[in-house]
Amino acid sequence: MKYVLTGGAGHITKPAAEKLLAAGQDVTIISRNAANAKGLAAKGATIAEGNIEDAAFITKTFAGADAVYLMIPPNFSPEGGWRQYQNKVADIFVGAVKANNIKNVIVLSSVGAHMGNGSGPVDGLADLEKKLAPLDGTNTRFLRPSYFMYNLHNMAGLIKGMNIMGANYGGTEEKLVLVHTNDIADALAEELLQLNFKGHSIRYIASDERSTDEIAAVLSNAIGKPGIPWVSFTDEQSLGGMLQAGLPQTIAEGYVALGKAIRTGEAQADYWKNKPALGKIKLEDFAKEFAAAFYA
Repeated sequence: MKYVLTGGAGHITKPAAEKLLAAGQDVTIISRNAANAKGLAAKGATIAEGNIEDAAFITKTFAGADAVYLMIPPNFSPEGGWRQYQNKVADIFVGAVKANNIKNVIVLSSVGAHMGNGSGPVDGLADLEKKLAPLDGTNTRFLRPSYFMYNLHNMAGLIKGMNIMGANYGGTEEKLVLVHTNDIADALAEELLQLNFKGHSIRYIASDERSTDEIAAVLSNAIGKPGIPWVSFTDEQSLGGMLQAGLPQTIAEGYVALGKAIRTGEAQADYWKNKPALGKIKLEDFAKEFAAAFYA
């Protein structure tokens, strides 16, 4: 089988690609910088160096693939806005899938994509789902992971500067659904190797479900600073803090919108209706990574 994977040597694509290569599959990795993926090249992957915003390059690279994995990478300085950038990449992906008559497509989407609007950076992923769904003859699997544990590394600055953790969500009875990128990679590799999905379907991926107070307790204990509280900010406070930290307006507003959707319960509503079996990596496991990075 020939697979083409976007995402370079990232936290999800790399371990998934390694599983495919170990199974003897033909794997092409699309990477903006081939040097970053040289470890995968050494294991037998073909590295296609190029920009995902280059439609001709993507269409050419998808040629002959039995399955492709699509993910829209973050862009913290998008021209025209975050969602516009996501839709530009989505249109290029969909065009390449159509041009090459790709039969199997797996998409990295997200919890909150069921909303369609109001979940910030997830809105563009919802758009990609909608653009692919009408394609006849193409089987699509939309992976919807929950809140990345990796993003909790952003709490380090708050801890060091103010001895708190927090966001414009939390402090409610609803637990925050967490996922480790290794569990996403395992699910992706499983889907790619089996290719047993038909039509258009959704798979939620999660590793743990914890309250924000529990998150604060576990992480603060891991760094030897027990008792650091989780503080729920207002949307205005959250926006101001991100702008002060240097995030562009469109990015900061997107994160505030996503935080609000988490706080109101809208972002995770469809997850609770379609709750999956949890992955193997728990918050306590991630806390070791958090502590190591905190003191690095």
